Amino acid sequence: MRTLVKNICIVVGSILVVSCTDVINVEVPVAPPRLVIEASLDWEKGTDGKEQAIKLSMSNPYFDTSENNKVVGASVKIINNENQSETLFVDQNNGFYTTAEFNPVLNQSYTLTIINKGETYTAIETFSSVPDIEEVYQTTEKGVDKDALEVNIVFKDPLPQVNFYLLKVKEQADLLPQLFYGSDDFTDGNLSTIIYERLEDEDNNQKEFKSEDVLDIKLHSVSERYYNYMRLLIDQYDNVGNPFSATPVPLKGNCINQENPENYAFGYFRLTQVVKSNFTFE
Repeated sequence: MRTLVKNICIVVGSILVVSCTDVINVEVPVAPPRLVIEASLDWEKGTDGKEQAIKLSMSNPYFDTSENNKVVGASVKIINNENQSETLFVDQNNGFYTTAEFNPVLNQSYTLTIINKGETYTAIETFSSVPDIEEVYQTTEKGVDKDALEVNIVFKDPLPQVNFYLLKVKEQADLLPQLFYGSDDFTDGNLSTIIYERLEDEDNNQKEFKSEDVLDIKLHSVSERYYNYMRLLIDQYDNVGNPFSATPVPLKGNCINQENPENYAFGYFRLTQVVKSNFTFE
């Protein structure tokens, strides 16, 4: 990588300004490529959840803009650990592996197995039930800015199990959703309300919610391990630029390389049940 550094020299007593350009070669460390596993299997409540897809790719160096990193020719399957039923995912030759025969069952665990280039990666996850979204409404008085619109998302935490949640809220004009994580440590068996207020931020080109903005809302039930993984990931992202925050570290997912554990994969094997809703600000 080459970086241009301009040294500006001002000649005292003259209006002449001399600009010099030096080329400095900077050695950027390059990590070896790793398998990236995007195996987020979401079962929408009220559907059979049979159609699922898993994406495999290889990591690229940070400054590499090449998109030719898809993984083809791998073997991908999921086994229900209760009844040993097996679901094969078919290679679509574009990095995606799909099935229309997956059978999700609540409170049962599943093992993902991926064989790629002679190495076997495995991960285990369990489905847990998600509560319905009871109500979505708008307010202005509960957030930091008493004049800014905020959305309130209400659901009832079920008894008696311990529950963990991931909430995604996306304004339809945005590229990415806002993520929230939570557990029922203090709300077990009670109504829970998540309030989202989006404040104006010129640095990030972020605007407050306004009338007629439309939100897509997804509430996921997740495992405790995935909850902890997302909590660390979201916290690290939110603290970028904070001089008092801990140094970010690479997060390892739950996909283990059985032959060579040091050659671990990025990504995560996630099983969630999800409910969806939408809301339009008045």
